[in-house]
Formats: sequence, C-alpha cells, structure tokens
Amino acid sequence: MILLESGDILSTVVWFLMFFVLVFLYPRLMLSQMIFKLEQSATKLERMAERSVSMTARKVEKNPSKELKKKIEDFSEFFVIEPSNIDPYGLVKKIDQTIRGMEDRFDEFVDDVAKKRPYNEKQEINYGMRATIGVKQIAKIVRHYVETAKKFKNLQIAMILQMQLPIIEKLAEAELKGAEAFVNGWPVGDSIGPLCAATLVTHSKELAEDVMVGHVKMEGRNCFVMKAKGPAPHLGREDEAIVKLMKKHRIARIITIDAAQKMEGEKSGAVAEGIGFAMGGWAQREMIENIIIPKKIPIDSIVVKVGMTEAIVPMPKEIYDAVPKVHELIRKAIRRTRKGETVIIIGVGNSSGIGNDKKSTEGVEKLVLGFDKKRKEEEGKQKKGGWF
Repeated sequence: MILLESGDILSTVVWFLMFFVLVFLYPRLMLSQMIFKLEQSATKLERMAERSVSMTARKVEKNPSKELKKKIEDFSEFFVIEPSNIDPYGLVKKIDQTIRGMEDRFDEFVDDVAKKRPYNEKQEINYGMRATIGVKQIAKIVRHYVETAKKFKNLQIAMILQMQLPIIEKLAEAELKGAEAFVNGWPVGDSIGPLCAATLVTHSKELAEDVMVGHVKMEGRNCFVMKAKGPAPHLGREDEAIVKLMKKHRIARIITIDAAQKMEGEKSGAVAEGIGFAMGGWAQREMIENIIIPKKIPIDSIVVKVGMTEAIVPMPKEIYDAVPKVHELIRKAIRRTRKGETVIIIGVGNSSGIGNDKKSTEGVEKLVLGFDKKRKEEEGKQKKGGWF
C-alpha cells in the first residue's frame, strides 16, 4: 500500500513537471512552426513580386538586361505621400495635384525605359508597373511582420499574420494577374464601365485628357457617351470632359456605370442601380460633384458587382455577361428625362483592352471566353489535388 502511494506521488510530480515544461515550451514550439510556415509564404510572395518585375521587363525588351530589371526594381519602391488633412480646406485640390504628380512620374519612368515603344504599349507598361508595385508592397509588408515576429519571438503577431495570410495571398495573386492583364492589354473586371459605354456608340473623339466622347440618339434623347481612352489602360479626366460638355450643352441628367465590390454571398456580375456619382479613387469624384451638385443635375448610378479581386484580374465571364442588363437600365434612366433633352452617360473605370466604339470591342468576348476556360482548368486542377 505504501509502495502504491509513493508511485502515485512520483507520477503526480512527473505530470506536474511535464505540465510546467509544456507551458513554457509549447508556445515556443508553436511559434517555431508558425514562423516556418510564414517564411514559406513570405518567400512565395517575394517570388511573385520577382515574376511581376520580369513580366514588366519582358514587355519592354524580349530579353531584358540586368540594367533594365534593376531600373524596374528600383522604381517598384516608388511611393506617394498623402497630403496633410489637419487643415481640410483645399484638401481635394492638394490630392488632385499629388495624383497628377504621380501620373507624371510614371510617364517619365516609362519614357526613360521604353523610348521606342508606341504610345499604347507605353501605357500597358505604365499600368503593369503599378500592379508590380502592388505585389512588391504586399511582399514587403508580410516580410516585415515575419521578421518582427522572429526578432521579438512574438506569438501574437505570428498568429494574426497567419490568420490574414489567405486573404493577403489572394490579393497578391490578383495583383500579379492584373500586371499580366495590363502588360498584354487585356480587359479587367474594372473595364466593365468603359465596355458598356463603348458598345453604345459607333464613333467617338477625344474631348479631354484621355477621355473619349461619342454622340448617340437613344429613346429620343441626345446622349453623350464618355469613357477613358482605349484600348490601352487609362482612367482619364472625366471632370474636364464634363466641364467642356456643360459649357456647350444644357445637361438634364448624368448616368454613371462602374464596377462595385460585392459582398460575399452576392453573385458576381449582378447589376444594381441607385443615385450618386459612381467612381472610386481620390479627388476626381469630389471635383465632379462640386461641378454637378450646385446645378442640381440628377445623377443615376448603375453598378456591376465584382469580387474582392475580380476588379484587377482578366475580366471574368460573369462580369462580361452583365452588359445587356446595364444597357437596359441605361435606357430606363434616360426615359426619366423629357424627349429632346441631353444626357451624359459615363463608363467609369480602366479602359484596358476596351476600344472606343462598338466595332473595336468585338474581340473582347473571345478574350473573356478564353480567360474563363483557363480559370476553369485551374480550378479543376486544384480540386483534383484535394484538401492537401
């Protein structure tokens, strides 16, 4: 009986010792395991950044030199500092000036590395470079937190990063696919607005900086259809074009079409309508609203729902299929004005891969079907791989 009791005491002591050892060792073991996995993810993202740099360099030269790659890598560190908002007066103009300065620097860089390239190809390199910077920044941020977790042996930082990695990797993959789309001049999800606009007109001309405008009669109304200049990537200065049209014509209504991020559970390519000027980005929308709202011009908004990453990847078929529904809602919005009145229709978004009239967009469907086939093949391979 005494032997059994002493054995029980010994096993209890051993159990407590093991418990306290595990209390101190388990977090270290867990951190080591997490750091190992995070290192792999950080390396994967860095390789994606390198692929994006190489892709952009090959657009400039078929066999890019080390000097060219070095120039692109150096410029991928480019940054923009947001103007101070402590004094909000004049903030929109300060942001607009900053954005214009950024645009000039990108143009200057592309002119330096691709002097002999045609204008459209320079624009493709320009926007491919922007996507490359996006991939590079994501890789740098992940590497920063991995190194911070290692340096301070901080389990909490490692856990937070690990929980966010699936989303981060999806965003990085989307930026990489976006870089590929831009350097090849393919339409992306955000091109749905310009596509809807271009398919309404048979002819258009440049009215303002990188903005094309065509005239068409719809439902007995005079309609000016506006979009960024294509098929090279552009966003354009819609504010300047709107001012020019308003000086010559009395505008009864403005209709905007743009891609809008959907909520999870919503269907990609779903179309919704509302009011307000549909446009993302900084400063330009505010400047447009300052022009339109004082004149009490009604603004209709039509949006096509896209996923978190679908706006910058090659245009998914679900997004392309929304065009007829958008046209139907445009006609519905036009009928809110009286016959003979003038309406502005604006296809907001990136013009990559989208020409400036109906005829020049005829090849878009074939491209989109090709993207869809490739995507389904990739998804099929992933499913065959199973969970592991």
